[in-house]
Amino acid sequence: MKSAYILWQSYIGIAPKSSRYTLVETIDKYFIQTIESILIASFLEKQEKQPFVKKAIISLDTLKFLLYMMWEIKALDNKRYIALSEPLAKAGGQLGGWHGQIVKQNSPDTKPREK
Repeated sequence: MKSAYILWQSYIGIAPKSSRYTLVETIDKYFIQTIESILIASFLEKQEKQPFVKKAIISLDTLKFLLYMMWEIKALDNKRYIALSEPLAKAGGQLGGWHGQIVKQNSPDTKPREK
């Protein structure tokens, strides 16, 4: 996420003015929200992490959709869109894996009962 955010910051100045105060600001907000949720979850106890990891996943998915919209309206070129999409897809996979691990750890024991 950090590398994607740093890359995003280098694109803000070249974004069209028509998108700068709408999509650009909103995308920046979702980057920060995703990073914040990840950081909070990383410091919590196992049983408290799940809501923050879920929030990070939702924020990241929204962020990826907004970037897609920015690309669709030609406010972001192909090269920059791909450069941002790759680390975000990787982060999404990592968050999904983390969420799955948390669910597994927090679920009740599912061993079959002995007769």
